[in-house]
Amino acid sequence: MSSIPQNQDNRKEISDFSAKFIHEFRIGKLLFKCNAGKAKGIPVMDIFRYLLCLVFSDRSDYMQRRTGTSDCSFSKNTMYRFLNNARINWQRFIVLLSSGIICDFMKPLTDENRKDVFIVDDSLFDRSRSKKTELLANVFDHCSMKYKRGYRMLTLGWSDGNSFVPVDYCLLSAAEDKNLLCEAKPCDGRSLAGKRRSQSRRKATDVMVELVTAAQKAGITAKYILFDSWFSSPKTIITLKKECNLDTIAMIKKGKTKYLYQGKNFNIKEIYGMNRKRRGRSKYLLSIDVTIQKDGETLPARIVCVRNKSNRKDWLALISTDMDISEEEIVRIYGKRWDIEVFFKSCKSYLRLVKECRSLSYDALNAHTAIVFTRYMMLSVAKRRDEDDKTICELFYALLDELEDITFNESMQIILDALMETVMEYFHITEAQLEEFSALFISHLPKYMQEAILSNQKAA
Repeated sequence: MSSIPQNQDNRKEISDFSAKFIHEFRIGKLLFKCNAGKAKGIPVMDIFRYLLCLVFSDRSDYMQRRTGTSDCSFSKNTMYRFLNNARINWQRFIVLLSSGIICDFMKPLTDENRKDVFIVDDSLFDRSRSKKTELLANVFDHCSMKYKRGYRMLTLGWSDGNSFVPVDYCLLSAAEDKNLLCEAKPCDGRSLAGKRRSQSRRKATDVMVELVTAAQKAGITAKYILFDSWFSSPKTIITLKKECNLDTIAMIKKGKTKYLYQGKNFNIKEIYGMNRKRRGRSKYLLSIDVTIQKDGETLPARIVCVRNKSNRKDWLALISTDMDISEEEIVRIYGKRWDIEVFFKSCKSYLRLVKECRSLSYDALNAHTAIVFTRYMMLSVAKRRDEDDKTICELFYALLDELEDITFNESMQIILDALMETVMEYFHITEAQLEEFSALFISHLPKYMQEAILSNQKAA
């Protein structure tokens, strides 16, 4: 039985699209600034463009060369030398490219009052089958709650509620020698390669502050920084406010961390038990003002406790160092942190972050990560152009409103639609019975929820 041939050759469209992106954001000049220039031989831009578009072809580089379908004009050794070049500052390249996209393209489309944010999180860069990869380590995977071989890909991103742009990254190895499986190759500590390897062995919270500082120096600004409970130590929150002038909105652990409340030190569980919770269908359970303290330094903050959607008997605690915004706004802004989870999923499932490059060199893995991040930025720009009519021309820019941030009304409608679909699928009821159940369900909701749902249905 013969296989069905794929006659749809879209390589020209992909090449034209990537060429437009490369020209618009002057990627050639950025690579030259980051020590990626060559005096002779194959141009750097030819190699970079080939690697950038490789994910959009139906075969890997190896299979293209094996079957003779590759259209690149250089050998695989040339490509590997480019990836293994320790002199290229790939982290700086990503910072400069993201700065151009955010400052020159994204922010002019966004109102100044929009609360744009930095988002920090890490994800497993899995190398489970590797044994001799440089700086390979046993790292803890938060999803499986097990130690696995690989790296922690610490990522700093920027979001305005509609578009997400990766800003900087670091492939973290083990901070402790007992978890390190492979040593780094000898490098001069003053060189870029030495500094890169030294950074990979430091604590994630310290590296996070370095990434934020580098982004701010490149001209990228945000009103808040968001992260989950793995990074929300008092020392980190105070450092970000003091050194980076950034307010934090983060989830906090229900651990032993003490907060100054009513003149005494209590952990969050004790504070939660001391106070009366809000009744009914309130958007949050508890809101209290506390003081964060560490090494003699203090910072006022507000803790908001909300119900855990996955377990109604449980609760979650969010902390904000901005005392001027409401509790509902704290919860809404923290919801933007989900953008970085979508980014990790896209990079791993669609952009071949883990499976495309199997190099043993730490420099090559950094280069590959930067190329994958560039792919995502290219798609993020294309998505914004496709959805935002203000990108068409100056007339549309002047007449049209900007894309709206996610609203409470939209969130309620999404929840209601999901509930109705689940009821119909589970109980196998008719359309008439569903409408009757929907009307009865809405009538039992609080008035502000009824108004939100009805106004959203009228707008639709």
